[in-house]
Amino acid sequence: MWGSGDVVMKTVVVLAMLVAAAVLVGGTGEWSEDAEDLVSTVDVDAVLGRTASLPCDVTPDANEDRVYMVLWFRKSGGKPIYSFDVRGRSFNKALQWSDPGAFGPRAYFATVARPAALTLSSVQLDDEGVYRCRVDFKNSPTRNFQIRLTVIVPPHQMLLYDKSGADVSGVVGPLEEGAALVLVCEVRGGRPEPTVSWWIDGTPASQYIGVKTDTHVIVNRLELQHLKREDLNTTFKCRASNTNLVPPQEKVVRLELNLVPLSVSLLNRPQQLLAGAAATLRCVSEGSRPPAQVVWYKDNRAFDKNMITDHSNETWSVSTLVFSPSPADNGAMVKCVASNPSLPTKSIDDNLQLNVVYSPLVSLTLGSTLNPHDIKEGDDVYFECNVRANPREHRISWYHNDRPVSQNMTSGIIVSTRSLVLQKVTRREAGSYSCKAANARGETSSKVVSLRVQYAPVCGETSPQVVGAALDEVLRVRCSVHADPADVTFLWQFNNSGESFNVSPARYGTVNGNISELRYTPASERDYGALTCRGTNTVGKQAQPCVFQIVPAARPSPPRNCTVSAGNGSNWIEDSSREDFEEPLIVRCVTGYDGGLPQLVVLEALDSDTGKIRFNVTANETDGVAVFLVPAAVLWSTGNALRLTVHSRNDKGASDRIMLHALAYQDPERRTDGGTSLMAGVSKAAFWSIIFTVIICGCVAVFTGYFLRRKRSNPPTKQQSSELQLNAGDGQYVVAYTLKPPKQAQPDILNPPPDGAAKCVGEAAKNGGVHEEWGESVHATIDEQRSVLSPPKAVLSKPPIPLGNMTLSRREHLIAEEIPGPESCV
Repeated sequence: MWGSGDVVMKTVVVLAMLVAAAVLVGGTGEWSEDAEDLVSTVDVDAVLGRTASLPCDVTPDANEDRVYMVLWFRKSGGKPIYSFDVRGRSFNKALQWSDPGAFGPRAYFATVARPAALTLSSVQLDDEGVYRCRVDFKNSPTRNFQIRLTVIVPPHQMLLYDKSGADVSGVVGPLEEGAALVLVCEVRGGRPEPTVSWWIDGTPASQYIGVKTDTHVIVNRLELQHLKREDLNTTFKCRASNTNLVPPQEKVVRLELNLVPLSVSLLNRPQQLLAGAAATLRCVSEGSRPPAQVVWYKDNRAFDKNMITDHSNETWSVSTLVFSPSPADNGAMVKCVASNPSLPTKSIDDNLQLNVVYSPLVSLTLGSTLNPHDIKEGDDVYFECNVRANPREHRISWYHNDRPVSQNMTSGIIVSTRSLVLQKVTRREAGSYSCKAANARGETSSKVVSLRVQYAPVCGETSPQVVGAALDEVLRVRCSVHADPADVTFLWQFNNSGESFNVSPARYGTVNGNISELRYTPASERDYGALTCRGTNTVGKQAQPCVFQIVPAARPSPPRNCTVSAGNGSNWIEDSSREDFEEPLIVRCVTGYDGGLPQLVVLEALDSDTGKIRFNVTANETDGVAVFLVPAAVLWSTGNALRLTVHSRNDKGASDRIMLHALAYQDPERRTDGGTSLMAGVSKAAFWSIIFTVIICGCVAVFTGYFLRRKRSNPPTKQQSSELQLNAGDGQYVVAYTLKPPKQAQPDILNPPPDGAAKCVGEAAKNGGVHEEWGESVHATIDEQRSVLSPPKAVLSKPPIPLGNMTLSRREHLIAEEIPGPESCV
């Protein structure tokens, strides 16, 4: 803020300025150049919108002198437009004032520069003119400087376009090789008038056409004929300038050319390719701009783009094709075509003919003149094997139902190179046919072709068949035939020794076309005989009928005379006492009456405690003897007693079961479980005494029962069984025995031993089921059985042991088929 002294000073300064202005302008108020001596005029150029510097030397002539005030005037005005007052203060605290109607805040007097200058920012067109700078010193005379400020206006617009008038920016083209280039540079505005020129790759163009349309627009046209490949990427610059204060205005464009490929070639050319194996082909093209586009063709059909990988730069393109050739590709022409996408009509290519090796391709067809649905027995048939192979096949073979077919002129089989002829075919020639071809790559089989041979019906099962039936039993006899077509019409007939007649169609029907079922019930002996059925289809009538022999039938009789032995022929009882005994048990039985029908004989091993079947096996009758093998693992698989039974079976049912033996097989470990033995503390002599007592009592009981049954008018039909309980010391023994029905119930019997009752006791000792373990319980059991009468029979695997012989082995087995009947004791 101004103080009181400052106010006085300010008033003095203003008065001084007004006096000076009056002197300058005289009485008219205008600036008179005669008022002061002026130095030479200095021309200053400034660019519109930029900064101008108007010089004014404020350096005093003498060192002791100093500047008091600097005033700026415009020629057209008599009042100062800017003042710089340093009276009574230092330069850095000078008072500066700018006329708001002139420069305003855009002006600033800088005394640091040499010479000092009035800096004017954001120069405007109105700023152009002549200015005077007046410098007042303390002692030296006033000094004036005249400055002429010229405002330069640069060109405000530059346009580049081609001959068609399209704007060009950055890149011109792409043009084709040999075409003409025309560029037009148009510059608008600028003061003074700018100079417009063309520069090619930094060098002034020697040829150009300049056209000045008016004072504000300048046009410069550049033309080049017959562009060459070398002109690619050439830069063309249009430059316009009217001052050195700022860089000239320029626009640069680069020439882009489309160039056709110069070369294309396949790098690797394999001699042969393997069908199904991946093959790689590479194609290289050079000289194209932009990089060539490579397209792969196989016989003029383009490959899938997923098989192709492309790499390129500015000079070359590489395309890689990975494919798996097929046999059909053999001989095909693979071609890679390189072309500039912008010049598709100018392409070049390279090609390769494929040599694909492969295993034979084989197909089989029935002769073209044959109708596969109308071939009958007696017709001639031929097949054709079509083979395509590289290398050529060296062998063709034929197969019928996977069996080789060879030429046999006698049988009507003729094999030529690629044909198979079957003369006068029968139904045996029907089935699946195929052919195989082999070359150096391998052997290939064709798909099968089914040959259908239509024929008249024939029996589908073995004929004649035996069908057992009881009187008044309802039978359903099925007659199955093979025929093609399978739509068969049946005729049934009945024959016996006295008569023959056709069966009424109401008694039979057709099932599934080729099966006929007859309902038949024999009511008397005359109804047993032969039933025949004969089928007829569209091919013809069945030549040989199917025969069913109707015979009286019943359940079979049970087996008999069963024996037990070791698998190796050794003594099974003695060997089975060993811990490592692994031989199977062989059971042989004589088959009984088959009931008039084929029969099967079945052996079963049942667990006495659980009742579960541990093992079963079925044996077909072989010359009247059924043989079974019982694995040792079955015998030792459980510690419980096993019951071995046999019975026969046919279509009418099963016979009674015959029990062979009931034994307990126990491992040594199970005998030492710490349990209380039933025979603990019993000596050998006491044990055998007990056994003798039991056997004698059993014989007496059986003998008595036998005579009681003989007195009855009808023999019993159910087997009787009983048990004896004996006490010996601390042990209790249970002996089970079975009474047999009379021997008249079975026709095939075994004669009783001639020794009679004298050997009753000895046989009982041999046949009783005994399993002895010293120091442990002994339990001899023979389960109840239903059996047709059979005489006593001892089945031993070693000679009988004398009763007085007390040197038994540690494990002893005595096996009996059953308790002797009373006949053995007579």
